[in-house]
Amino acid sequence: MVPLLDEQGIRLQRILTDGGAEYSADRLGKPENHTYQLYLVVEDIDLSGTKANHPQTNGICEPFHKTLQDECYSHLFRKKLYYNLEELQVDLDAWLEKYNRERPHSGRYCYGKTPWETFQQTRYLALEKDLSRGGDQSDNTTLQLSAVR
Repeated sequence: MVPLLDEQGIRLQRILTDGGAEYSADRLGKPENHTYQLYLVVEDIDLSGTKANHPQTNGICEPFHKTLQDECYSHLFRKKLYYNLEELQVDLDAWLEKYNRERPHSGRYCYGKTPWETFQQTRYLALEKDLSRGGDQSDNTTLQLSAVR
């Protein structure tokens, strides 16, 4: 996500994860040796955790996981035997491209648009919330705001 957001002039400020050990040095007891948390520090990204046993905290991801299982993995694994993760990644990337840029969504915020269209039309919101930019908006952001209205 970081390279994609960088291309759009948006800085990733915070990431929300569950309490898994792969995301949290608190469970391992050595934050200075935890690769994921070190990466977040280097990139100046805050880490927030979901509330335990409360899937609503990360509610948008739950339907995505079901869609990923139903529309991607269940079909791929019936059609092909994967010999390594790289082969699976190629097919997953192709599915994600269709999911984000071609497949209209009826869920919250999209209203029949693709996630990419929704992202592009609301990009100005992320730029407005980026305090590190000092609230300065580019001409491109103003044009996109006008297009949304």
